[in-house]
Amino acid sequence: MKIWLDGALQEHDEARVSVLDHGLTVGDGVFETVKAVEGEPFALTRHLDRLARSARGLGLPEPDFDEVRRACAAVIEANPMALGRLRITYTGGISPLGSDRGDVGQTLVVALGETSRRPDSTAVITVPWTRNERGALTGLKTTSYAENVVALARAHEQGASEALFANTVDRLCEGTGSNVFVVLDGEIHTPPVASGCLAGITRALAVEWTGAKETDLPFDVLAEADEIFLTSTLRDIQAVHRVDGRELVPGPVTAKAMRVFDERAADDLDP
Repeated sequence: MKIWLDGALQEHDEARVSVLDHGLTVGDGVFETVKAVEGEPFALTRHLDRLARSARGLGLPEPDFDEVRRACAAVIEANPMALGRLRITYTGGISPLGSDRGDVGQTLVVALGETSRRPDSTAVITVPWTRNERGALTGLKTTSYAENVVALARAHEQGASEALFANTVDRLCEGTGSNVFVVLDGEIHTPPVASGCLAGITRALAVEWTGAKETDLPFDVLAEADEIFLTSTLRDIQAVHRVDGRELVPGPVTAKAMRVFDERAADDLDP
């Protein structure tokens, strides 16, 4: 497998990032995960726009879009596969030990890993930890993901593929790597970005294509919703058949949303 590092393709087992890279020492970096289908990235422009927003939010210079696009194309061409997870990572680069950032320049890594289509439905759990809707990193897709690692490990221990968070005022927020939608009386709702959730690319497309409403929701809506589904880059739209101990039957509203998303996504690879 070949990856992009330091401006060129390299064999993955030969590529080296410094142990003093700020992305490693303090999590000073941002990233995007892009779906690659039969050699074509999906919604790359939206992902790059968010990468730039996240970089600005951390005080990093915006990445060179031309280089990132060139890197993505090179990595996809070098690693042919039917369905891939394209990972773009952009960090503060080599820096002193500690929180101060160095002046050597940023690090850009683009890699691609093979994946498979997700099941049509999944189980999720809720966790007692909260998202901070007022934090310095709120809304940024950063490499500081340890909180998600812990929550996702708990989900896996309980036979689920995702863990859902409330925010600090007990409103529904998001999953470790997904956005959450609920169906109430036939209408689709999802928490607003003000809840502290990440402005997911798939979330935005689902809102546009299904007419979902952004609604401030209590966390316990998960115990009342008629249907629940998740969105993310690799899930697209995925129904939820269990929340904690509550069983759900994936319903017609979710099924229609899945169908609409698949059709619209097939029509335009860079919506």
